[in-house]
Amino acid sequence: MKRIRVKQVRSQIRRPKNQKLTLEALGLRKMNQVVEHDATPTILGMVKTVNHLISVEEIN
Repeated sequence: MKRIRVKQVRSQIRRPKNQKLTLEALGLRKMNQVVEHDATPTILGMVKTVNHLISVEEIN
């Protein structure tokens, strides 16, 4: 299964509650924090919701 590395690059201040909760569910609590996840449909949907706040790269 593919893995992705997700990094928060923009602040969650003044964002809708669903976006804040999505960042928290991804494990991102601070700016520039990096987490790794399996590229499951659930995770990819969460990434799509907050794609303007994060950067994503694929890990081989």
